[in-house]
Amino acid sequence: MSSLDPRAPFVLDTRDLGRRAGGQREITRTVPAPADLGIEVLGVPEGAPVDLDVRLEAVMEGVLVTGSAHAELAGECVRCLDPIRDEVDVAFQELYLYDAPEAGDDDADEVSVVQDDLIDLEPVIRDALVLELPFQPLCSDDCPGLCPECGASLKEDPGHSHEAPIDPRWAGLASLRGDAAEGED
Repeated sequence: MSSLDPRAPFVLDTRDLGRRAGGQREITRTVPAPADLGIEVLGVPEGAPVDLDVRLEAVMEGVLVTGSAHAELAGECVRCLDPIRDEVDVAFQELYLYDAPEAGDDDADEVSVVQDDLIDLEPVIRDALVLELPFQPLCSDDCPGLCPECGASLKEDPGHSHEAPIDPRWAGLASLRGDAAEGED
């Protein structure tokens, strides 16, 4: 397990809570978003402000962290590729244990741990935020998307159409029709 940097934006010091149950503290801070906070087509731009409102509570097993995060999103519509701007608010709660579980324990990798009186909120906030994002973000619920044949925006040209495609089984006959038209000239 690597040690945490106390100067990292998502790392909080719990030393002043003590190890006795009942101590609590509230923290409000704005931190820059880490890289890749989101999904491929929608996320929080790197360095954009993430507003945190967090309550730390000392409990018997560790530190219970309850809070919310607010950030602005940027991305693109999966149908028409137009830019999307939105906001996201997520709530999260995580128990950071004072003592790490034994290495052979099946849940050892899934447990958050207090390291040298420090806790890292980034994985918890990342999980909460990514789960809140739509799987396929749209600029509007009725976005028509792009023409599958030529890629034209159907939002800008709603009457867009193409000639009916020729069934490939009859394509040979279409060339004969072209030859017959030339013979009439």
